[in-house]
Amino acid sequence: MLDYKIHADNNSLYNTPPCYGIYMCGLVFEHLLAQGGLVEVEKKNMKKARILYDAIDESDGFYRCPVEKTVRSLMNVPFTLEKSELEAEFIQEVAKEKMVQLKGHRSVGGMRASISNAMPLAGVKRLVAFLKDFQARHV
Repeated sequence: MLDYKIHADNNSLYNTPPCYGIYMCGLVFEHLLAQGGLVEVEKKNMKKARILYDAIDESDGFYRCPVEKTVRSLMNVPFTLEKSELEAEFIQEVAKEKMVQLKGHRSVGGMRASISNAMPLAGVKRLVAFLKDFQARHV
């Protein structure tokens, strides 16, 4: 019974609603509202994505994003290195800096930075600083 109107019309619960899931959604919604609502969260996400994509695009080809600029994601930023033989070293070094899960999907390769709502701007700036440092040491 997924039609909650039936529950309301009969003033009864035919099964237990997913209480914990509803509770967690409420916490997320409160957090989003505390940040200024979805409009403000979108602005923050656009800023994070712009900073990271700019670093990739301005690397003179050292880093490359395989996604056309008009359809790039605000949440997941895929990128590759001009010299693919450096990718394993990149993953090892970035992990030493406590930045993990950057390795791309096994069927695609490269790297992928997930910069969803939970990732603060400071985390993206830290990754960009690492990108620039890694590039400077390998050019």
